[in-house]
Amino acid sequence: MSEQTDTPTEVRSTRKVREGYVVSDKMDKTVVVALEDRKKHSLYGKVMRTTTKVKVHDEANAAGVGDRVQIMETRPLSATKRWRLVEILEKAK
Repeated sequence: MSEQTDTPTEVRSTRKVREGYVVSDKMDKTVVVALEDRKKHSLYGKVMRTTTKVKVHDEANAAGVGDRVQIMETRPLSATKRWRLVEILEKAK
């Protein structure tokens, strides 16, 4: 009769959560979201904006162009999709 030992549970690292605007919804179950990042120039101090476009999994095809959405990083869903839609924060007017 052997004793059972509790193995430590694996701790999942916290996933990145970002907010951005939908720029394309032409694909099925996929939207393209523009993420804006503001950085201050190290020498001159000017605040510069950089935009990154990512593909996001939208299971219900609920998001439309111009919507402000919250997205979360996830496992690779396709060759280019690494994010999933968490919620739509604001619908486009």
